[in-house]
Amino acid sequence: MLSINLTDEEQDLKKQIVLSERDGHVLVITMNRPERRNALGRVMRQGLRDAFDEFEADPDLRCAVLTGTGAAFSAGGDLKEMSDSAMRVPPKDSDIMISSNGSVSKPVVAAVNGVALAGGFRLVQNCDLAVAADTARFGITEVLRGRGAPWAAPLINIVPQRIMAQLLLTGEPIDAHRAYEVGLINSVVSVEDLLPVAIDLAQRIAAAAPLSVRAAKTLIGLCTEIGVTQAEQSANLAYESVYTSNDAQEGPRAFAEKRDPVWTGT
Repeated sequence: MLSINLTDEEQDLKKQIVLSERDGHVLVITMNRPERRNALGRVMRQGLRDAFDEFEADPDLRCAVLTGTGAAFSAGGDLKEMSDSAMRVPPKDSDIMISSNGSVSKPVVAAVNGVALAGGFRLVQNCDLAVAADTARFGITEVLRGRGAPWAAPLINIVPQRIMAQLLLTGEPIDAHRAYEVGLINSVVSVEDLLPVAIDLAQRIAAAAPLSVRAAKTLIGLCTEIGVTQAEQSANLAYESVYTSNDAQEGPRAFAEKRDPVWTGT
C-alpha cells in the first residue's frame, strides 16, 4: 500500500482540496482546487488515495462518486510541480490514485464537471461509469507537453482503436457529446443536473445486492484482461460466494413477499 509523507502544512492543504461527503451508502469525493484546475499534484494524489481507502474500508459504503469543483474535473498532472522538480520518469505514486492499492473493489462513478485532460482523463478511464456535463471535454494531451501516457493502454477496451489513436496522436480534446458517441462516457447532462444524476446512478447501484455488485465488477475486469472462456471460469469462482450468501436467499424471499430486500452483504 502506497502512502507518502506530508508536512503539517500539506496535511492541512489535503483536507481543503479533497473533500468527502456521505450520502447514504454513497461517498461523494470532490477535488476542490479550482484555482489550479484540480491539478494532480502530490498532495491531491495522496488526498484521493486516503479518500478511496476510507471508501474501500467501510462496509456501509457501496458506491463512490468522484467529481471536481470549478471549470475542470482535473487538468491532469501539476505541470508547475513537474517543472520545479525537473521530473523525468514519473514517480511510482503518480500511477496510483484510486486508493493506496490503485483500485477498489466497489464501483466508482465519475461526475465530470469540466475538462478532463491527461491525468484527469486517466481518472475518468479508471472509474467504472462516467456521467459528464455538456461542457466537459476529454483529452490525452501528453504529446503537446513532451510527456507520455502509458496509462492509456486499457483505453483500447473502452473506445475503438481509431478513436484511441486520434486522442493519443493529436492531443486534441473531444467534447462530451463525442465522448458519449464513442462510448467513453455513459451519459451527458447539464452542469446543474450533473451531481444529482451521478449520485442517483450511484444510489441505484448501492441499492443492489453488494456482493453481486462486487462480483459483477470483478467479472468486467476479468473480461477485459483474459479470454472469454477463462473469464467465465474465473467468474464462476468469483460468484460462488455470492450464490452461497445470505443475500442470495434474501433476494428471492423479498420478491416472493412483495417487499424491498434488506441486504446485509453476507
